[in-house]
Amino acid sequence: MKSKLIFLGIFFLTALILPTSIAADESYSEDGFLVLGQDDLVGITFWIATAAMLASSIFFLIERANVAPQWKTSMTIACLITGIAFWHYMYMREHWILTGESPVVYRYVDWFLTVPLQIVEFYFILAAVTTVTAMLFWRLLISSTLMLVFGFLGETQMIGGSSIIWWILGMICWAYIIYEIFRGEAAIINRKSGNEAGQFAFQTLKWIVTIGWAIYPIGYLYGLDETIIFGVQINNTAFSIELINIIYNLADLVNKMAFGIAIWMAAVKDTRGSERKFSI
Repeated sequence: MKSKLIFLGIFFLTALILPTSIAADESYSEDGFLVLGQDDLVGITFWIATAAMLASSIFFLIERANVAPQWKTSMTIACLITGIAFWHYMYMREHWILTGESPVVYRYVDWFLTVPLQIVEFYFILAAVTTVTAMLFWRLLISSTLMLVFGFLGETQMIGGSSIIWWILGMICWAYIIYEIFRGEAAIINRKSGNEAGQFAFQTLKWIVTIGWAIYPIGYLYGLDETIIFGVQINNTAFSIELINIIYNLADLVNKMAFGIAIWMAAVKDTRGSERKFSI
């Protein structure tokens, strides 16, 4: 396990420090390549997230071959999450460099694909070690999708309405997900499963969803034209737009990678435990 973690760390660092064309003021170099300004902190976070998502996808894909069959679906989903994010971050980075505008729509396209996958991971983790009803899968999938729909409608104002009301509706969906994984059917099944590796993954993921995801509704409020957060009035200035994207990029980076790493660690642990029992 330690050697794999060391390899993972080296892999990520290699992806992050690979040389890239960087220029200070122009979007394209003389030979036509898209370049990133050295003083563009937002663009740099897009670049870091892009490289790390690619590295994560390759690592999870390789490691999928080394886990027990019941964990392969979870590892595939972990690879899909970071792989889809990598593809979208390439486009979002380009959009930011060329326009200087927040890629709200493209970010939500990524979230519509990756967030439900993250949530249904709870189902597949439980399914890997015990019997789970299909209704749990659909409840988790629908609640996570509705959470994103409400957030998208609030941030884009596609059909109008109060941004705060859309935010509240999204928060209700998030609260239901938290209830499900702490007190609901998912939590009960996890406690009764008796599988140490599965319980480790479940516990880790539920805290990522609770603490790691808390940054997203705060970022939503910062994106409003004008709002008050903890008594501080926030206006939708260039600074706040940059800050929102930095927060979202780093949150995506940590949450998506952490999800996959937690699943991989649990899969390796359970696989080795099964191999020891079989050898005995």
